Amino acid sequence: MIGIKDISEINQQKIVDQIRCLGLDMIKEANSGHSGIVLGAAPILYTLYAHHMNIDPENPNYFNRDRFVMSAGHGSALLYATLYMAGYPIRLDDLKRFRQIDSITPGHPEYGVTPGVDCTTGPLGEGIATAVGMAMAEANLRTRYKGIIDHYTYVLCGDGDLMEGISYEACSLAGTQKLNKLIVLYDSNNICLDGKTSDSFNENIAMRFISQGWNVITVEDGNNYELISKAIEEAKKQDEKPTLIEVKTTIGKYSKLEGTNKVHGAVLDDDDITSIKEKLDIRDIPFAVSQNIMDEFQWIINKRCHNLNEKFNNKLEGLDEEIRNELNYFMNDDKSIKVKELFYDAPEEKKEATRVTSYKLLNAIVKDKPYLIGGSADLFGANKTYIEDGGNFNRDNYLGKNIYYGVRENAMGAISNGLALCGFRPYLSTFMAFSDYLKPSLRLSCLMNLPNIFIFTHDSISVGEDGPTHQPIEQLLTLRAMPNLDVFRPADANEVIGTYKAVFEKQSGPSVISLSRNTVPILEETKANEVEKGGYIALETRNKPVGIIMSSGEELHLALEVAKRLMVKGIEVRVVSIPNLGRFLRQDAEYIENVLPVEVRKIAIEAASSMSWNKLIYNSKYLITLDEFGSSGKKDDVYKKYGFDVDTLEEKIEELLK
Repeated sequence: MIGIKDISEINQQKIVDQIRCLGLDMIKEANSGHSGIVLGAAPILYTLYAHHMNIDPENPNYFNRDRFVMSAGHGSALLYATLYMAGYPIRLDDLKRFRQIDSITPGHPEYGVTPGVDCTTGPLGEGIATAVGMAMAEANLRTRYKGIIDHYTYVLCGDGDLMEGISYEACSLAGTQKLNKLIVLYDSNNICLDGKTSDSFNENIAMRFISQGWNVITVEDGNNYELISKAIEEAKKQDEKPTLIEVKTTIGKYSKLEGTNKVHGAVLDDDDITSIKEKLDIRDIPFAVSQNIMDEFQWIINKRCHNLNEKFNNKLEGLDEEIRNELNYFMNDDKSIKVKELFYDAPEEKKEATRVTSYKLLNAIVKDKPYLIGGSADLFGANKTYIEDGGNFNRDNYLGKNIYYGVRENAMGAISNGLALCGFRPYLSTFMAFSDYLKPSLRLSCLMNLPNIFIFTHDSISVGEDGPTHQPIEQLLTLRAMPNLDVFRPADANEVIGTYKAVFEKQSGPSVISLSRNTVPILEETKANEVEKGGYIALETRNKPVGIIMSSGEELHLALEVAKRLMVKGIEVRVVSIPNLGRFLRQDAEYIENVLPVEVRKIAIEAASSMSWNKLIYNSKYLITLDEFGSSGKKDDVYKKYGFDVDTLEEKIEELLK
């Protein structure tokens, strides 16, 4: 490192301009990318990394680091150029492979791929909403581990982020929770992809955020890093409000396309790049980076952040063993929780809705584990996910277990992602039909391999009276189709126990638990310890079966009743419970053949889309499923209308097996 003693001696504008030009070179080399934000917002990122963010580029995952979320994910070239210049373990060759297959510099920031990227972003609005979860995590950890955890969460967002409804959902909650260590820098340039924002987005953003309980600061000259820095300093003095800093920028600054929508996703031509580099006094050689400029940037960071990681580790060593073990869980990648025995108080009548069983198990597991936290989208009573005596997470109690998300499903998903990115094992809940509202956040959870638990109740047409808007049909299929998502649909209390054991003992990756609203029998045939395999034989025949019924969830008890009736008639039918279709299909061929012999006819019973079963059943007549919307009415009447009452099922299956 250079031996500079005074930051005033450094030409900081030169660092900003070098970042700009490096970003342009990446986009030109890839022939793909977004030049507008690189040229317009470079002073913002420089200011953050040089003068404010507590980071250790040599240890990018240092736990008490300040977090940065590039919510305007199309600005990835700007982020990668900044990280490279700041000394993160990214090579110049990595920048040259921007947007290329298997590179560590993908088109949008991806968590776990690029050192220094704290969150996967891409769908606009998701980043800023995830950052709210990070800020909530910090508030909890700061309160619990005083003097140990204390970091800021910074965001760079654009107009597109603030147009998306999820940003309103999440920022409303952030203001309510008084997350004062959340600072959002808004790249305000009056341009969106299709043209001027005034054509589609003309609201007073400052007043919107003020009305949500935020502090708002405006920087009129977004090319002035000193003004940006003063605004951030002012924001850090807030003790009760998150802050939005609106930075007035010019998209595509210095380009012949500056200030227009044409520069947003443009690859600039050679003449334009040459002209920009001449204006900025940067050598017109692709990927030519001045070592002196890099050294100066890294010196500024090191002067402020020297030994942060070492000091943090020294604090950890001074803690007692129990607290240190707790913090180790937050800091480690392995999020498994060993569940030896689950306390469960079965009702005398041997009947219980699976959502009620879930409630009992959650309350038995969550209370004594600081890293388990969760909530509901205004449906605690219906989802049965409230932790008794766990306290409510709010501005007066950041240690509360229960997060009141309000009716904000997508933000709930993104906030849970933010909690998970800061070491928590979060869970959330809503109705299965409303899972559609949070699919973008759930998908990002899968992409980032986060250990979130999505609890979806009211998962069948048996919810009855609320009608087709509340009766899920295709949701189960879409969840099962999502890569890296473990989807459980337990049939009864026994399988709920097995589901929770399987979910909590996973090291990583998200899970869905799909639960019934209605009371269902606690079956003698179900086996908690078989759930982890995804499917197993629940009811066996004395002789070789003439048919096999497969089912899941609350339809399993119907399948068992039908099989028993048929056995009385001399028709021997095996029943296979499939609480997790994906897991079952991943078992070895020998196990699958043992459970579902190829030569035996198979019938699926599930009050949801038929397409889930296409890998196991090739003739649609053996699919007793539902590919139309439901109806409002009593549960039994709805079941009967769509052929899921026992009498109709018995008649149909008997006919199929003749």
